[in-house]
Amino acid sequence: MPHETPLISTIVAGFVLAFILGAIANRFRLPPLVGYLVAGVLVGPHTPGYVADQQLAPELAEIGVILLMFGVGLHFSLKDLLSVRGVALPGAIAQMAVATAMGWALAWLMGWSHGGGLVFGLALSVASTVVLLKALQERRLVESERGKIAVGWLIVEDLAMVLALVLIPAAAGIASGQGGDATHGDPVALLISRALNVDLGLTGVIGVTLLKVALFVALMLVVGRRLIPALLHRIAHTGSRELFRLGVLAIALGVAFGAAKLFGVSLALGAFFAGMILSESELSHRAAQESLPLRDAFAVLFFVSVGMLFDPTIIVRDPWPVVGTLFIIVIGKSVAAFLIVLAFRRSVGTALTISASLAQIGEFSFILAELGVGLNLIPEEGRDLILAGAILSIILNPIVFFAADRIRPRLEARILRQSQTASPPAEAPSAETAASEPSAAAPASARPAPEEEKEPALPDIETEGETEPTTLSGHAVVVGYGRVGAIVVDQLKSANTPFLVIEDSEKRIAELREKGVEVIVGNAAHPAVLALANLKGATRLAVAIPDAFEGGQVTEQARAQNPGLLIIGRAHSDAEVDHLAKLGADVVIMGEREIARGMLERIGEPMTKARGDAPGPREHVAGAYPGAPEAVGEPSPLTQSAMADPTVEPSSQAPDGASSPTNPDASPAKTA
Repeated sequence: MPHETPLISTIVAGFVLAFILGAIANRFRLPPLVGYLVAGVLVGPHTPGYVADQQLAPELAEIGVILLMFGVGLHFSLKDLLSVRGVALPGAIAQMAVATAMGWALAWLMGWSHGGGLVFGLALSVASTVVLLKALQERRLVESERGKIAVGWLIVEDLAMVLALVLIPAAAGIASGQGGDATHGDPVALLISRALNVDLGLTGVIGVTLLKVALFVALMLVVGRRLIPALLHRIAHTGSRELFRLGVLAIALGVAFGAAKLFGVSLALGAFFAGMILSESELSHRAAQESLPLRDAFAVLFFVSVGMLFDPTIIVRDPWPVVGTLFIIVIGKSVAAFLIVLAFRRSVGTALTISASLAQIGEFSFILAELGVGLNLIPEEGRDLILAGAILSIILNPIVFFAADRIRPRLEARILRQSQTASPPAEAPSAETAASEPSAAAPASARPAPEEEKEPALPDIETEGETEPTTLSGHAVVVGYGRVGAIVVDQLKSANTPFLVIEDSEKRIAELREKGVEVIVGNAAHPAVLALANLKGATRLAVAIPDAFEGGQVTEQARAQNPGLLIIGRAHSDAEVDHLAKLGADVVIMGEREIARGMLERIGEPMTKARGDAPGPREHVAGAYPGAPEAVGEPSPLTQSAMADPTVEPSSQAPDGASSPTNPDASPAKTA
């Protein structure tokens, strides 16, 4: 029986077109989100053909925003949020003020009213939650110091928008001479006004709004802090994975919806607090894993919904206003944020990351645009300019990040030279110290500048070890300092083998530096970061991160930089083994197989061939061949010699998976 299914058709059209166009964009080395945005344009009302439901698409996209902010909250604590308040709070307010002023100036040039200019400027001042967080996640910066500042900045913008969405209707009512209409933007303020039979005015509306936000935060910190983790623990004890996943979604969506309806805060802010409260539980990691697939899927629909709003003809109709709007978003906001962060004596790297993150606008801008048109504050042309600025700035955002990465070393080197000129030469380490501790012989840039030493309570760890490449040669490189990487590092340090670690987690970086280990700060999947490790002069690379996709990126780039480098990777399945091997890994160790091998050896039945293995190179790569060490915790001869002895070459291993002549019992390390 034929029937209308707008929900299903919208989801299907969004996902299918986003997948096809995202894959095409990726094929041409463009960010997939460009394909997602184009998919939205194709199913939008401004292009011929199928038109998706314009009411359902934004609501589905909002689920992605909620889950994204919930996931970020799971990696944050209240301490993390408070630690960046000194930069995020005044910085966000100052940046919004500058961007609003620039938007107002452009509106004035176009002949709009002062109220319209204010709304237009506010819409250009606030960044998109989804775009900012996805950019940080792709670069693995969410848990870094600069990532925390960016998220704190985002929270301040969200709180400012909560006030703006209440005050703009009130201000419009007063400006139109309808003083009694000042509270119509806030139902609670209207209820209080009627109960007390008084006109609260703007001051009263601000007070009521701030009171509601304070009540929400207090409720989450006092009640939610006890109730939410306890509820999730009780669900976990049932042993049902389905119930646990459902519980995570219910908490994320339920708290976000309740916060929006009862306290007037944004859905994203409510979800962030739910995640932050849950981050104190040991189940937070599992909760993040369960919500990840849905989060990414609905985040795609966000970009599709943005594309649906875009009318391409505005570029032809109003080219110069579009250019001016885009200039304010991409250049004006970025420069303002960059200078503001530097004014707080943060590093160039941090300032560039914050400025690039904010060089776009999104969901709050759309809400302000619709509100401004509905209140007759801005013309429909203003809404079209905001939408055009949003989609174009989102497309350009990856390019802005790329440009920031390219100019960062030059700017940091210039500032470093200035600081070295101003600092006394006694601060430089002695040659004897560098020679006696090769693994700790970090470059001069690895030491904090005098300005950073004045802020011990809030160290900017991201500035360290990023300006100059390592001075090591003939060394080993370890990517990742997790459970596997930590074991590898300890063994290398015990063997006095020169090595360095590439890591981007602030806590792990601090731990490594306490141990005197040289660290390159950043995501090893980026060629610029990998180049700092001097792979051309290295002999071995251990890719110890669990993500095979990201490990493949590191492997491929490392092989391109040094064809003779011995690369050892880790995997969790045969497919991942094959993936890493095709990208250039010499040895790939599957942890599950090594556990099985250890169990069989303890039983007394050595594993001679892993189930499902085919003979040939795959056996060699996966490590499924005879001759395993006697103890699971012992490093195998192959990996031990490969990591500790620079003379071991990949070519010394037989291509058919047999042991090399020099080591008949070779097999991959069991510690993986």
